[in-house]
Amino acid sequence: MRPVSLFVLILLMCASQAEADDDNNRPSTAMVKPYSRIISLYSAHTENLVSLGAAERLIGISVSDDYPEEILSKPRFSYREDPEKFIAARPDLVLVRPMIERSYPQLLSKLSQAGIAVISLQPNSVEEIFDYWRVLGALAGRPRAAEKMIASFQHGLGRIHDVIRAIPAEQRPRVYFESIHKKMKTFAPCSIAIFALEQAGGVNVARDAHQVRQTNIADYGKERILANGAGIDVFIAQQGRMNPVDLETIMDEPGFLAVKAVRDGRVFLVDERLVSRPTLRIVEGVRQLSSILYPELFCAGKGGNIHGR
Repeated sequence: MRPVSLFVLILLMCASQAEADDDNNRPSTAMVKPYSRIISLYSAHTENLVSLGAAERLIGISVSDDYPEEILSKPRFSYREDPEKFIAARPDLVLVRPMIERSYPQLLSKLSQAGIAVISLQPNSVEEIFDYWRVLGALAGRPRAAEKMIASFQHGLGRIHDVIRAIPAEQRPRVYFESIHKKMKTFAPCSIAIFALEQAGGVNVARDAHQVRQTNIADYGKERILANGAGIDVFIAQQGRMNPVDLETIMDEPGFLAVKAVRDGRVFLVDERLVSRPTLRIVEGVRQLSSILYPELFCAGKGGNIHGR
C-alpha cells in the first residue's frame, strides 16, 4: 500500500462533503479521520502540529527535530531504523515527506502492512501551504486551529506589507539569496525562501535560476553570480544543516570581490528554519529579511538570528 499524498488528501477533503464549512466557505474535513498517536518524521510536520495545539498527539518525533523546546524530550525515530521500533510504539499515523517516500519505500510498506496509516505531505509551492496546514489540522482533529494559523500568517504578513508597499519598485534592493554555498546554488523562483524575500521587499537577482527536480533549490553557479555581481546590492545566505556556512567563507570566496554586496559589506546570514520550512515562522523570516533590507524601517529585535558584515 502506497502512502497517501497531500494532493490525494485534499481531493478526499473536497469530496467528503459538497457544502462549504460554516463560516469560511472552505471544503469540509469531516470525513478525514483524526489520529491520536502520531509519529512525525519531518521537522515541519512536528512544528506545525505543535502550532495547531496537537502536541499531546505526538508520540514520536524525528531525530533531527530541534523546535519547539516543549517536544524535544519525546522519543526519537529515524526512517533508517528497523520498522519494528515504529510498530512497537503503536502509532496510528506516521507522517513522512516525499523524500522519505522515495528513498525508503520498504519502511513505509512494512508500516502499512502492520495497519499503520502512512501519509506523505510537503507543499510544493507557497500556494499549497494553507492546504497543507488544513490537512494537518484535519488529521490531528484541529481544523479550526488550522484556520487560525492561516489568519495569523496573513495578519503578520499584512503588517509588514503596510510598511513595504510605500517603497517604489525601482528603489528596492537587488538580492542574491544563497541556498548551498559549496554548490553555488540559490532557491527556485517558486520556493518559500524567494516568497519570503519578495514579501520582505527584495528583488530576486536569480529569477532565471533553474529548479533542481521538484525541490526548493535551483542551479545558478559561480560564473553567473560574478557576471551579475555589479547588480547585487545585498547577498543573503541561509545558514543551517543544509548550508553550514559562515560570513568569512562568503566574503573570502575567490572572485567574490566582483560582487557589489561583498565589497560594501552587505552580506548576511539567516536561519534556514525561518525561510525554508512551511511553518508559521515564515513570518518571522520575512520580518528578519525586511530588517536586513530596510534597517531604517524595521528592527531585527533582541535574540534575532541575523548576522551581517
